[in-house]
Amino acid sequence: MAFFILFLHMLGCISAVHAVLYTRTEQGAIAWSISLISFPYIALPLYWFLGRNRFKGYVSARKLSQQLGVDVLLDRRETLAPYILNKDQLDPATLAAERLAAQPMLGGNAVELLVDGEATFNDIISGIFAAKEYILFQFFIIKDDGLGRRIKESLKQKASVGIRIYFLYDEVGSHSLSVGYLQELRDAGIKVAPFNTRKGHGNRFQLNFRNHRKIVVTDGKVCWIGGHNVGDEYLGLNAKFGHWRDTHVRIEGPASLGAQLSFIQDWHWATETILNLNWDVPDVAPGKSAALILPTGPADELESASLMFTQAINSARSRIWIASPYFIPDRSVLNALQLAGLRGVDVRILIPEMPDHYLVYLAGFSYLEEAGLTGVRFFRYADGFLHEKAMLIDERVATIGTANFDNRSFRLNFEITAVIADDPVFINKVELMFNNDFQSAREVSSTELYEKPWWFQFAVKFARLTSPIQ
Repeated sequence: MAFFILFLHMLGCISAVHAVLYTRTEQGAIAWSISLISFPYIALPLYWFLGRNRFKGYVSARKLSQQLGVDVLLDRRETLAPYILNKDQLDPATLAAERLAAQPMLGGNAVELLVDGEATFNDIISGIFAAKEYILFQFFIIKDDGLGRRIKESLKQKASVGIRIYFLYDEVGSHSLSVGYLQELRDAGIKVAPFNTRKGHGNRFQLNFRNHRKIVVTDGKVCWIGGHNVGDEYLGLNAKFGHWRDTHVRIEGPASLGAQLSFIQDWHWATETILNLNWDVPDVAPGKSAALILPTGPADELESASLMFTQAINSARSRIWIASPYFIPDRSVLNALQLAGLRGVDVRILIPEMPDHYLVYLAGFSYLEEAGLTGVRFFRYADGFLHEKAMLIDERVATIGTANFDNRSFRLNFEITAVIADDPVFINKVELMFNNDFQSAREVSSTELYEKPWWFQFAVKFARLTSPIQ
């Protein structure tokens, strides 16, 4: 027993060195190293199963898929040229997003805001039936329920007439998806694959990474991106949550190639195959919106999601409105929000009144006073469960995507965000959507936490400590 205890402490010390070398944040490195040295019996399994925030192997796979497949930037530069915006046309927020995505902001898109589940999935299913060559279908959660079966039957019908379909899901998020459901798709000729989160050297024991992206692409011309997963609860049919408040966006035009590029890289990681897809751009622009698709994730060299949000907040001149079901920002994002409030920007954060993950819900309370002291306003949505991930910057830029304001989206999840600019009509629709949401919400006092009993305050502080693995 003494030898075993000594062995655990030696492993704890070695792991602490590993944490200091490879943990991205100073706070995380300190917390892990102290825990590993002091309490290796508990900290060791937690660290090796949950502690990593770099996804090994994906970067090499992404480069290979670009070499063997199509690099939108290099191979389509000439045909994309009419749609690429000049640098002086770019807003500071979109300029940073363009550099993070390593893709250009493209004009000439038709963009439609899709509010809630019925509008979203009716539009997606219509798009599935309109596809002429292929369909790329990727969701974090897919359930074998009413909506899941509608999607399955729609895809099977298209496969029966020769449309190529590629179906990608996260095996953790879709853990309840039945074998029979997947086999029906395969029997119909649909290519089906899990993302394989634990594939690759160094990932096998990691349980904390997720592919949280929700993407549909048809023929390389139209894409859908947003917060919905596939399940009846996303239509508001779950008795516990009631109305499910969520948002998607449909983009038709050259920017949809960015969503296609994200999918082809995920598919290559999952299956080690390269898809033969259409990369042509339209001769006539379907619309006038500028749009950029920004994939982010734990394989990125930079913390792309956190940087995107920080730059968006810093670039705001008059307002920044944010909707997120999970609000546990890191220090840099929190400081950016505080500074925006101090310089007079109308900063509003819309979060749920109803929790679905209680630790996340509790941790969110800890930011009310800290941000509220600088003029940041918080609203709790009360008409069901708020799950949308949207942001509105001044009168200029809106984002709709999958990324939350938490450590998981900043560092652990593969996410994707659509950035839309130069479209006053779309911006007005997003503004109206936010105003409707604010009318269904109550404004939260910055002192609300301290009006709660002491045990609730303790639970909030404890929940905040667990935010790195939430």
